[in-house]
Amino acid sequence: MKLVSDPAIAKKIQKMNQRVCWQNPSIKKRGIDQTRFVLDDGQADDVEFSFLVVGDSGSGRHGGQNPQRQVAELALPHLDDCRFMLHTGDVIYLVGSSEYYQQNFIQPYKEYLLGGEHPKKIAYNNMTFRVPILPVPGNHDYYDLPIVFSLLSMTTLPIRRLLRSRLDLDVGLHGSGTGDAYAKAFLDYLSAFTFPGDLDRHLDIHYTAKTDTGRCLSYQPGNFTSLPNRYYTFRYGGIDFFALDSNTFNDPPPLPETAEGDAKRRSLEQRRQEYEQEKQQILEKSSKLNPDNPNEAEDLDDLYVKLSQIEELIVDIDKQLAPQQTTHTDVEQLEWLKQRLIQSWQNSDVRGRVVYFHHPPYVTEATKWQQGQTLAIRSRLREVFNAVADTVGELKKDRSVVDLVLNGHAHCLEHLQTYNTGHADSSINWIVCGGSGFSLRRQRIEGADLVEENRLIARSHLFVGRNGHSSQKRRPYSCLRIDVTGEQHPKFTVRPLVAEWYQRQWHNHNLEPFTI
Repeated sequence: MKLVSDPAIAKKIQKMNQRVCWQNPSIKKRGIDQTRFVLDDGQADDVEFSFLVVGDSGSGRHGGQNPQRQVAELALPHLDDCRFMLHTGDVIYLVGSSEYYQQNFIQPYKEYLLGGEHPKKIAYNNMTFRVPILPVPGNHDYYDLPIVFSLLSMTTLPIRRLLRSRLDLDVGLHGSGTGDAYAKAFLDYLSAFTFPGDLDRHLDIHYTAKTDTGRCLSYQPGNFTSLPNRYYTFRYGGIDFFALDSNTFNDPPPLPETAEGDAKRRSLEQRRQEYEQEKQQILEKSSKLNPDNPNEAEDLDDLYVKLSQIEELIVDIDKQLAPQQTTHTDVEQLEWLKQRLIQSWQNSDVRGRVVYFHHPPYVTEATKWQQGQTLAIRSRLREVFNAVADTVGELKKDRSVVDLVLNGHAHCLEHLQTYNTGHADSSINWIVCGGSGFSLRRQRIEGADLVEENRLIARSHLFVGRNGHSSQKRRPYSCLRIDVTGEQHPKFTVRPLVAEWYQRQWHNHNLEPFTI
């Protein structure tokens, strides 16, 4: 039985476009760029500034540990110095349900919210941020519940097993609505305006910032803090930030109609069946454990980690097995990224570029490197970067196309650097920040080096994830502070902040900063 259902890419795009009234006549008439905003805090021209990064945070209390809140508290002493927080996706587990925003987002980040002194009074679709939290959607923010699950059919054995389970799955009674909860929480939900006049007045009040790409939304901390779209860009301190929705260009290419393709298909189907059997074994085993017993609570956490890993692998296999006609790629977003990166390089006022999105193209977490989605993301990002490098030519000189890429999805903290990949994603620093609350993962047994076609193309310089066994097991949850300095060419000093659950106690660590 599937625990989650991932909507088709075409449906994700269609629904999200409807919610922001994409290219509505009133928007087009005003020359509004719906993919850009200006962070109007009076400090956006400062060349030196700091920001925070979290990702894959949206877990609940789980055995009373509440790792997400521990990470949020790690960041609190840095709020006065940091201008905003980037979120690399998976804001709410397990299926992005609106009913879980209160305990899995609002309460952990109450200090960031207007009225946070009384978090229970804040509605998820009416949040105003004191300190900007600027997310991208993760796969769990789009997930829905399978029909049989959402109807809570008590007649099926898998459902009965699930309900007997002691795993705290944070599922609830409904899913994300194909990202509807995320859109209401973070985006300017323009389709809520019933009358055209109301929409016109809203646009004239809040879309007043003027840029070289037209009018755009003015993001005002403490006053108006909605984002214009599921993917967007903003400029701060001379750095262009590009936030992407990787959930709409992560479909693997279809398996070829060849003998090799048929063999791969049979292998995937066999693996999927084995994973389903393993899921049922986990549910049965969890039903016999007592979450009130500390030792058994630790075992339940391990089973939860394993179950979530298996579910991810099944979703990835399903994407690879999908019929050819269902494969879809968000060409519009990728073309937008290409053109905006080119414009960024052609603008002498811009001194650096940061891209952030959910699915990491480079990662050494145990389950991700060979996933079909990882290969798809890496291939499509390379196409964009190659096209940008070909166009900007000498403007780039010896610099990489972008200075830094930030991702989530892999439940760890990791810093990697690409070498010569044969593409324009060479010599780039990549940071995975996906260990901010949900079940942590281990590094793959192959270690820190990533090889493609028998060539070393990347190496991991830092990996912070689940490690150790039995009583020596460590769960280091993490977030980042990044300080931006330098004049013409920016430098990024990365400060990892870690809250580690070890031997039933929390231990906070500030790891050694590194500069890229």
